[in-house]
Amino acid sequence: MTPRAPQVAMLAAAIGDLARLPAPADALLHQFFRRHPAMGQQDRAFVTEGVFAWLRRRRSLELLAGTTHPSKLALAVAVRERGYSLRDLEPALNAADALWVRAFKSRLANPLPPAVAHDVPDWLWERLGAAYGDAGRAALAHAWLAPAPFDLRVNPGKTTREAALAALVAEGLPAVATPYSPLGIRIAGRPPLARHPWLADGRLEVQDEGSQLVGFVVAPRRTDMVVDFCAGAGGKTLLMGALMRSQGRLYAFDVVERRLANLKPRLARSGLSNVHPQLLASERDVKVKRLAGKIDRVLVDAPCTGFGTLRRNPDLKWRQPESAVAELAAKQGAILASAATLVKPGGRLVYATCSVLPDENEAVVAAFLAAHPQFAPGDAAAELARAGIALDTGPTLKLLPHVHGCDGFFAAVLERAR
Repeated sequence: MTPRAPQVAMLAAAIGDLARLPAPADALLHQFFRRHPAMGQQDRAFVTEGVFAWLRRRRSLELLAGTTHPSKLALAVAVRERGYSLRDLEPALNAADALWVRAFKSRLANPLPPAVAHDVPDWLWERLGAAYGDAGRAALAHAWLAPAPFDLRVNPGKTTREAALAALVAEGLPAVATPYSPLGIRIAGRPPLARHPWLADGRLEVQDEGSQLVGFVVAPRRTDMVVDFCAGAGGKTLLMGALMRSQGRLYAFDVVERRLANLKPRLARSGLSNVHPQLLASERDVKVKRLAGKIDRVLVDAPCTGFGTLRRNPDLKWRQPESAVAELAAKQGAILASAATLVKPGGRLVYATCSVLPDENEAVVAAFLAAHPQFAPGDAAAELARAGIALDTGPTLKLLPHVHGCDGFFAAVLERAR
């Protein structure tokens, strides 16, 4: 579809609004649309796709464009990322813009430094090289340049994956089973499913396959007492509640009231009766102390850089400074140590992040084990095998988008001695 001049202008306005990224991109874009209520569905889709294309390729686009001016970046996105020709754009261009587009297209073959070509900051490129080697970091960074697929999770208390797949395919959606999670469904692209009846009544939940696999590593049993220590909006909480068949007791802890408020409608749709949201003042809240040594399974889905999710949250690579890694690692260690006090002898603690950086993953676990000799490493692959999941990334779960097709995740099993 040929873009119209107002669409290109609105994309430029959105890029200008988001340029400083003072908050998550999806929240800023939502605010932008609220300020422009007259925009139609096609206009919003054009702007949304353009903004996220710009965020994914921001560094190389700005270098090739030779400017950070929003109107020029909007044209650069339209040409390089959306594939529009000069003829397609002609109705939206004045004479000066047409000349600029021609000059921009002539620069597209110019060689770029590796970090620029892969659209990551220099500091992140260096850390990825140390962790994965030259070929590994190039493959990972290249995977981040494509949008993530749309993953769903079946609620086994309300339906089966077979029934859900049949219904979605009957609607003409390209739905397929995820390769690893037995509850996952994947749909290519960005299907408009926000008001789909199966999501509205809790038969389906939006959840990346990697996130689902973390829940299977925790492996909560029906009679267990379980704590999701950093529950957020509750995706993993709801999965664990379903794995427990709505039995036992599952606490959803978080220190941010808004996140738990987002969990409540999802919990109501799920039909689960074993989930108990609890707002904490801090990780050392009295609610934590009361449960010390009583919990069978504890999941710490720790706050992190989120770099494993860059396909769907590309703004994070521009919002997170290098100093955030050390700051987050300190916070992760403190949260993990606090959560460990909940685990009873013979119980399990699972530390997880959606980061791909060893400083937030292996290093945090190693420091914890050194300070807590009552805990020993467990085997994530063995737990997945018990669930019938044919995935072995070693004793720790390490998921990467270019290898496994889902978001990047890390999960370590820590078993407390009896």
